[in-house]
Amino acid sequence: MRRVGVPLLAAVPVAIAAGVFFLSPSDSTESESEAPAATSRSEQRSDDDKTLASLPAGLAAPAKKELAQQLVASAENSTLDWRTAYAYVEDIGDGQGYTAGIIGFCTGTHDLLTLVERYTKDHPDNGLARYLPALRKVDGSDSHEGLDPGFTAAWKAEAKVEAFREAQDAERDRVYFDPAVRLAKLDGLGALGQFIYYDAMVFHGPGTNATSFYGLRESAMKKADLPSEGGSEKAYLSAFLDVREAAMRTRSADIDTSRVDTAQRRFLREGKLALETPLTWAVYGETYQVS
Repeated sequence: MRRVGVPLLAAVPVAIAAGVFFLSPSDSTESESEAPAATSRSEQRSDDDKTLASLPAGLAAPAKKELAQQLVASAENSTLDWRTAYAYVEDIGDGQGYTAGIIGFCTGTHDLLTLVERYTKDHPDNGLARYLPALRKVDGSDSHEGLDPGFTAAWKAEAKVEAFREAQDAERDRVYFDPAVRLAKLDGLGALGQFIYYDAMVFHGPGTNATSFYGLRESAMKKADLPSEGGSEKAYLSAFLDVREAAMRTRSADIDTSRVDTAQRRFLREGKLALETPLTWAVYGETYQVS
């Protein structure tokens, strides 16, 4: 997606919060000092899993998840029909190369490369496999070297294949939706807060620097207590949106922040903490409704 932060490869989430750990080859053999830490992380995740099992489905409920995709699509593709975006691909001039698919995977931010690599592992004869060397070369840049002129046509053609559409869904969930919803639940947030985390994860990337998702969360926690720690849900979400909007403006002072201002803040003002319908919001001057 239109990431403000660092490429996904370098965007290592906070380990306990995300429940994901990245190991280098040297980590394959734990030292005596590392073993207790690994055990502690495993125990923490087990405790978190038990907590999550006792909570409502929230944004992960099928109807709410569908709504979440509609909300994101209104901001990213100016439509509520998010499934039309499987074949979407273009360079929008944001310095991240080609943006493509249902969640705006980018050739410059590693997630598009990961998607194609994982898809090719299961479907080696797909129409995008031949672009893997070029995708690896341009990763982390806005370059089209080795991709033009055929990559966009190949993407659109592959998007007609059900297996590739399923691969996009799976990668969206693995990298963005599932980690965002999991952490939001542990933070004591309802469906609205879970969506706010998800949309921020999509837009800013799951990095730890000041303008990426985990950095935004750390900044918000300095301004307001988490609901899971006794804080007000509305106060915390307001603080998070303040921090997020400021991060968006680091890209451009006149950036359109309506996906926050006239959508998420509107839901918060209306007390839609469970993201209950009907919902009305506006993005880039266009009004949307879900009844």
